[in-house]
Amino acid sequence: MISQRLAELLDVDRLEVCLDADDPISHTDRVLRAGSLVFVVEWKGSGRSAAISAAMEQVRNRAKGIDGVVVPLVAVPFMGEVGRRRCADAGVSWMDLSGNSRIFAPGLRVLIEGKPNRYKQRGRPSTVFAPKSSRIPRWLLMHATQPLSRREIARATGMDEGYTSRIVSRLEDDGLVVGDDNGTIRPRDPDLLLDAWREAYDFSKHHLIRGHVAARAGDALLRQLADVLNHGPVSYAATGLAAAWLLDHFVGFRLATLYLAEEPSTELLSALSFRSEARGANVWLVIPNDEGVFHGATKLGGIRCVHPVQAYLDLGAHTERAEEAAQKLRSEHLRWKTDG
Repeated sequence: MISQRLAELLDVDRLEVCLDADDPISHTDRVLRAGSLVFVVEWKGSGRSAAISAAMEQVRNRAKGIDGVVVPLVAVPFMGEVGRRRCADAGVSWMDLSGNSRIFAPGLRVLIEGKPNRYKQRGRPSTVFAPKSSRIPRWLLMHATQPLSRREIARATGMDEGYTSRIVSRLEDDGLVVGDDNGTIRPRDPDLLLDAWREAYDFSKHHLIRGHVAARAGDALLRQLADVLNHGPVSYAATGLAAAWLLDHFVGFRLATLYLAEEPSTELLSALSFRSEARGANVWLVIPNDEGVFHGATKLGGIRCVHPVQAYLDLGAHTERAEEAAQKLRSEHLRWKTDG
């Protein structure tokens, strides 16, 4: 199927098979020739970031030993946004069986986007980034250059050691963390771990209360809300565009988003001068699906703010200049140096 689809994209009758895998179903390590171009193809049954990262490494390593104009190519059932970006950054071509592709080579440019995923799984797939288990990748990213034991992670995140060990093992199986001889672990590539999490993250799974509070501007609105919450019984932390502003003062904002540790009372909403209103809302009060969102929160200018990891994830659900804010946040606060 991979060879046939690639031949169609290149508008040729057939491709010369230079090397094929022993397992005809896996499609791995397939080397195909079309004229002067040699395609080194790696098939993965999943478009998740970890699988894409492994495939990119495999095709690039395989391409080193082949003469001629070599095109490393990753093939998956459906290539998501994060996988597309990682392939583009690495200079690796890709195609999916849903009809999308990005194949660049000397004299060749194939770009097809917008085709829907034909291979969506029914039901809710199991993930290490579920609300409770995501405490572990969050803690690992917060301490990305520090090897941690499973016991240390369990204690820091308030979880059972057995459960922590199971989630860590799954992260290892996905190629997202590595261990050493001392039994400690760390992210194999913090950027990959963050990308994989953002790909799976769904802000809408939190309970969101939309409303309006009269204020002159976003920063004044945020301070007005914080002044009330700082003297109240409910723990809070700003996230999204408000957090990006606190961390970098990068961009002005209209929408103030704050996590609340519990459902706000009528008295609290009144103290905030909060009027429930979905259309034209300038305040989102968010009741998180897990308390882990508060891990690493700190006060900045008297306003409690989530950790940059959480702010980065939540910016994906915002509009205005959220994507620019996310890129700035990542370049300034989510940069890691690792040994591997």
